[in-house]
Amino acid sequence: MNLHEYQGKSLLKKFGVSVPEGSVAFSPEESLEVAKNLQKETGTDKWAVKAQIHAGGRGKGGGVKIAKSLEDVLAFADQIIGMQLVTPQTGPEGKKVRKVLIEQNIYYPGVSETLEYYMSVLLNRQSGKNMIMYSPRGGMDIEKVAEETPEEIFTEEIDPKTGLLGFQARRIAFNLGLSGKAFKEMVQFVDAIYKAYIGTDASLFEINPVIKAADDRIFAADAKVVIDNNALMRHPDIAELRDFDEEDPIEVEASRYNLSYIKLSGNVGCMVNGAGLAMATMDIIKQSGGEPANFLDVGGSADSKRVEEAFRIILKDSNVKAILVNIFGGIVRCDSVATGVVDACNRIGEIDIPIIVRLQGTNAEEGKKIIDDSGLQVHSAIRLQEAAARVSEVLS
Repeated sequence: MNLHEYQGKSLLKKFGVSVPEGSVAFSPEESLEVAKNLQKETGTDKWAVKAQIHAGGRGKGGGVKIAKSLEDVLAFADQIIGMQLVTPQTGPEGKKVRKVLIEQNIYYPGVSETLEYYMSVLLNRQSGKNMIMYSPRGGMDIEKVAEETPEEIFTEEIDPKTGLLGFQARRIAFNLGLSGKAFKEMVQFVDAIYKAYIGTDASLFEINPVIKAADDRIFAADAKVVIDNNALMRHPDIAELRDFDEEDPIEVEASRYNLSYIKLSGNVGCMVNGAGLAMATMDIIKQSGGEPANFLDVGGSADSKRVEEAFRIILKDSNVKAILVNIFGGIVRCDSVATGVVDACNRIGEIDIPIIVRLQGTNAEEGKKIIDDSGLQVHSAIRLQEAAARVSEVLS
């Protein structure tokens, strides 16, 4: 589950990570009040006005502004709230901005210059260990740094038996070229961010940039936080932070029925039981000249109600020109699935696009007969090659 920047920073702060003072606002007027309060509490005379959407690259699209006066705060908030923000991660359609984060300025003058670093905590799937990735080239796309100067990307793997050790945090601060107060602050920062990562069951913490302010204080100037969905049952307080406005409405509806659904850009809808079979089904669709319109796993218990809801969700996509149902009858019998398909089609009513149902496994022949005798415009198949040929036929 993705979090907004202000939500991620709130979690970080609970674990002792230094973040700029700020608050979210849902209107220009509320933004102005937040800015005034920050001025009283921190003495700041500049503010960051930051669009809150689930996408990076907001500054490139005009979603991050530095206000040098309260009048600027009001004007920038009015400009950003309600805009359709297009970034490299949103696609050309962009995302509507419904709120902004107003923060104190941390690029203040002082004894030394302000520096920016990159830092993330994530799982290294090859080694099976958590890893801190960091670089002195903060404020840039890490992919660009990896391409241009790979020697400036460092990693620190953490043994799950011991957790982050003191010498590892010190090595990170040393590799970032820090000394004195900034060195000690960075060691504490690294320790706190790793505790936050573990304590929230996150799958990603990305801070870009990490700021060394002019007085050598270390701040998380940004925060991209992704929480492992499978762990949300242990964190009901975090689960409540889910922003449905930032998600595809069809995917939100699918989640209500415990269907694993991801919308794609193709023309053939898929309904499958099992993630591996779903991947193979998408491959066979492409080989047949089509493009998968979705990933949809109905799970092991594909009863008629789940099948009906899956059909309804697939049909919400106007790009779908055919539906391929590919079920392996292991836990569930194919004749039960076939009955579910027929019942679902009868309840939904007329479906004006071709449906191909491929059943394999327990009672596959019985399932095929139920489909063939239903009187519905449903093409049945047992072998995967038959299903592929049917897909090619209906799309031609």
